[in-house]
Amino acid sequence: MTRRSRSIMCQLEGAKCSFLLCLGMSIMVFSIIYLRGRFPKEAPLMEPPPPCRPFSAQCCAFLPATHRQTKWQRRDCQIQSYITNNDLQCSHLMTDLHFITTPLSGEEKDYPLAFILTVHKELELFVRILRAIYTPQNVYCVHVDAKASQEYRAAIRKLVNCFENIFLSSHSEVVTYAGFSRLKADLNCMSDLVKSKVGWRKVVNLCGQDFPIKSNLELVRYMQSKEWRDINMTPGIKQPAHMRHRTQLQHKEIVGSHVALKGLKKGPPPHKMQIYFGTAYYALTRGFVDFVLKSPKARDLLEWSRDTFSPDEHYWVTLNHIKGRYVRDICIYGVEDLPWIIERNSMFANKFDSHDFPEALDCLEQWHRNKVLSQATVPIEASWLLATQSNSSSSSSLNKCAAG
Repeated sequence: MTRRSRSIMCQLEGAKCSFLLCLGMSIMVFSIIYLRGRFPKEAPLMEPPPPCRPFSAQCCAFLPATHRQTKWQRRDCQIQSYITNNDLQCSHLMTDLHFITTPLSGEEKDYPLAFILTVHKELELFVRILRAIYTPQNVYCVHVDAKASQEYRAAIRKLVNCFENIFLSSHSEVVTYAGFSRLKADLNCMSDLVKSKVGWRKVVNLCGQDFPIKSNLELVRYMQSKEWRDINMTPGIKQPAHMRHRTQLQHKEIVGSHVALKGLKKGPPPHKMQIYFGTAYYALTRGFVDFVLKSPKARDLLEWSRDTFSPDEHYWVTLNHIKGRYVRDICIYGVEDLPWIIERNSMFANKFDSHDFPEALDCLEQWHRNKVLSQATVPIEASWLLATQSNSSSSSSLNKCAAG
């Protein structure tokens, strides 16, 4: 073999060795990656969830007295993260979030209600309101403000898709405070509700900061009472003089911002209607809702109301002509307001804030659930309890309401 041939052979052998070396290292690297994938390192320990906020001492008067060493413990305080962060399993949602899954009495089953909820923020507060008024025989239309964040809208959609009797409004308005859009939001839901297979008897509208005082059974009995049977609840009075500028002068809705006064004088109401003024909240019969959606007079008043200020405060009551009282002031309730709220025994209270005065909502929610379950004529399921009694006196999530 010539020297040149031996040189070429050595070069080939060197290349072969280099190739084999690279191949071996590659196999080793990919083996390590594979094995790491098959046998991942032990995950670091997750921090335990923060303890639930304890019931305030002022709440003691509204919770059943317990034994000396037994205290009330809230069961859930991670509602928002449960919906937004977890892989939401509809099969567990009703249990995990303590929704009541069975009609609690024959009376309620035979008198289903419809609810309109208009919301735009505070996911946790919405869930707590919804589960307080939820029963499987009722039907619920949720109007999410079109200007709400995509994350909020997605969370609401994910939640309501788990229920057959809860749905989103087919059309969302950019709701402006005191604007025509607020009235339209309710009408959009009404148009959807009349198509529902649920034979609801009356519809009640709520916003995202309301909370029930009466149980569903009490609402049904109240609406079937001699005073309100087949009658709409939309109290009001003839429009006071100091409020007439709202309907006598033209206004312009600055979409998503505010309602501005244009200053031009409006024409008289259609059909010589007497304008009444009152609350934007109501409980309306199904027949009246059909009238609102189909009557030419109702449509004419709706069109005339487009450039008025806060038309939802005159539209329903004008069509219904029910006299009543007008309460103008709106407060955000704290725990010290609860005795007055409960003593009045209204249907609902407005308004609550889960950030500024969270203890008030905690207390009222627990008081309301206790009342609801105490009136039930069916066996109580453990998942319906919002709080449990514990013998541990060391937990920071326990209140101080033990009996002396």
